[in-house]
Amino acid sequence: MRVAVLASGGKDSTYASWWAHMKGWSVEALITVKILGDDSMMFQLQNTEVAEFQAESMGTKWIQVISSGIENDEIDELESAIRDSGIGEIDALVVGALRSDYQKTRIERMCEKLGIISFCPMWHHDPKLHMNSLIEHGFDVRIISVSSEGLDESWLGEKITKESLERLTVLSEKYRFNLDGEGGEFETITLNAPHFRKPIHCEGEISWNGVRGTWNLTKILLSP
Repeated sequence: MRVAVLASGGKDSTYASWWAHMKGWSVEALITVKILGDDSMMFQLQNTEVAEFQAESMGTKWIQVISSGIENDEIDELESAIRDSGIGEIDALVVGALRSDYQKTRIERMCEKLGIISFCPMWHHDPKLHMNSLIEHGFDVRIISVSSEGLDESWLGEKITKESLERLTVLSEKYRFNLDGEGGEFETITLNAPHFRKPIHCEGEISWNGVRGTWNLTKILLSP
C-alpha cells in the first residue's frame, strides 16, 4: 500500500509514520501543514519544520502545505495541496489523531473526496500506554510548548523518559490535564525514531510569558 502521512513533527504523527512503516507500506511522503496565523483547530503550530528533516531521515518526500489556519479553509487547503502535490497515486492518508473527533471527521471527509482511505492507528489508545510505548521503542520526544497549569518553563526542551513521564503523570493527575497532551496542554517534536536512518539534532531558545511558553528551534540538522 502506498500512503502519505500527515506529519507535524510531533510524537503522534511520527508514531503513525512508524506504524505505517511496520505494516510494510510504502510511505510516499510526509505532508506538513504550516499555519500562517496564530491558531488552528486542526494542526500543530510550533516547530513543524522539523518534519522536513524527519522525511530526509526516512528517505521519503516532504510536502509543506501553507494554510491560513482559518477554520473553514484549512482542510480545503490541505485537500487542494494533496491533489496538486505530485506524489502520484496514494491509497491512504495516515494521521496521528488520538481523540479529536473534530480532526478525525474532517480528515475522513477529505479522504472520501480524494478517493483514498484514512487511518488513525492510535485512535483512543490509552494515554499512559501510548506514552510508555514511545519510550520503550526508542522515540526521542521533546516538549516544545506548554500551556497548562502545572507545566512550567522547566519542561520546555525536556525529553520524555521514564523518569520525566512519572513526573508528568503526577502533574496530570493533580492538575487534571491529558497525559498525552491531546488537549493542547503541551506539544512535542520527535528527534529520533526506530525508522529514522539518522537522528536529528536541534538547538532552541525558550520564550516564556509567566503562564505558557515555547521552545523555539534556532538550528536543525541531521546528525552525521
